[in-house]
Amino acid sequence: MSKGTIQVICGEGKGKTTAALGMGISALLKGQTVIMIQFLKGCQELASCEILERLEPELKIFRFEKSDAFFETLSEEQQKEERMNIRNGMNFARKVLSTGECDLVILDEVLGLLDQGIIEMDEMTTLLQSRVEEIDLILTGKVFPKELDPLVDGIREIDHLKVDNTKQ
Repeated sequence: MSKGTIQVICGEGKGKTTAALGMGISALLKGQTVIMIQFLKGCQELASCEILERLEPELKIFRFEKSDAFFETLSEEQQKEERMNIRNGMNFARKVLSTGECDLVILDEVLGLLDQGIIEMDEMTTLLQSRVEEIDLILTGKVFPKELDPLVDGIREIDHLKVDNTKQ
């Protein structure tokens, strides 16, 4: 078996999730299985969720959060409840990474959990180290903490060089 890699897609620009999904579809074309676990996604268009469901069972997408609003806009009580849901998502991610249940795991916006103070750096480090060596892993989020640099194989940064606001 070949050794898997840990890749990061980060930056202020839009397209991190799309880039990760592109890598996931590339894995599907090679006959691999993919699990995506999404965090902090807030409201999503129903049409985009329906399209992604068509890729099942080879690509499975999980969201443990119950609210359709962005985490930072929730009340303190709602945030507390969502933290428990996110914790369930992290436990599921740990299980998938440690059992070798699939070929590629995408942890979408997982780096945002560090930004929001929902998880600590040591928990993220432990999660990455729990990965079965053959699994490929993709992490996305706006900010990549340099403390994780020794654990990852590649970092892609997405930025907006020019934004065309007329095509919205």
